Amino acid sequence: MKLHEALNIDLNEINREIENLVARDKDVPKKSQLAQSVLELVASGGKRLRPLMVIVGSRFGRKPTGRRALQLSAAAEFIHAASLIHDDIIDDAELRRGGPALHTKTGVLSAVHIGNYMSARVIELLSKHTGDKNRYVHDLSSVATAQLCLGEYQQMEHAFDYDITMDQYLEKSRNKTALLMATCLRVGALSTESPEEVANLLYSFGEALGMSFQIQDDLLDFTQSTEVLGKPAGSDLRHGQVTLPVLYALQDSELASDIRKIGPDSSDAEVVHVLNLINRSDALARAEEISQDYLEQAAGIVQELSAYPAHADLETLLQYFAGRDR
Repeated sequence: MKLHEALNIDLNEINREIENLVARDKDVPKKSQLAQSVLELVASGGKRLRPLMVIVGSRFGRKPTGRRALQLSAAAEFIHAASLIHDDIIDDAELRRGGPALHTKTGVLSAVHIGNYMSARVIELLSKHTGDKNRYVHDLSSVATAQLCLGEYQQMEHAFDYDITMDQYLEKSRNKTALLMATCLRVGALSTESPEEVANLLYSFGEALGMSFQIQDDLLDFTQSTEVLGKPAGSDLRHGQVTLPVLYALQDSELASDIRKIGPDSSDAEVVHVLNLINRSDALARAEEISQDYLEQAAGIVQELSAYPAHADLETLLQYFAGRDR
């Protein structure tokens, strides 16, 4: 059973709302490269995790889930999709979800403008709903403009930086991945007038899931094939991303010297050699333990919310993240 089915969420409703963000923008001709590229991007796949988390959060409020939650869920996917465009440009990635990355089809300059448009469009729409009653909406737009950009910058800044600290790695992962997931749950809850303390617990739950999710992504780079990933295996290492498994492997003096030799001009053979070394070490198991620690934190929060019927949806999310691609 797919995640949206397990959560009893109509994905078609969310997809229509996402498409409406473009279709209802009178400044963008429907047949323009901009409109067609955005629609193609949002239709290219993805599990819609962030929109689903908005809807789950909305089930913890005093009011029923309605159109407002759907609009916020669409905005969340727009923010996420825009960040993927920028990620692929930064990483010079040729593939996304098994197909050509957007910038390989439109050119880098056009892709940057498309990503910027998507972020700006979300901010424009969310700004119409700010104010004391809807102050939580600012949380979503601030993630779009600040935290995700900061995460992307931190990723660039630390490319091939084998002296990055654990705290720096965790901060980058939080900004790049976890905070948007956390914010989705929180704004969904507040959109249906959930108590503030419940919304904050949902935020902490989403942050823990997001951190585990990012670590699992780090691990997949070592354990899955290009066909499964939809991008070249080992691409993080090739592009200088010092992820958690690499950090742990660097603590082994016998591995560290080979890892530190990997740079922008390293050959495929050199990268494959280091991938194999890390795979044979205990680095992946140690990273997996940290991922599990975050899932245990999330499980504890589910128990704190057990009085709410919607806590069953949190259990479903937790099970999904715990079993993801294993």
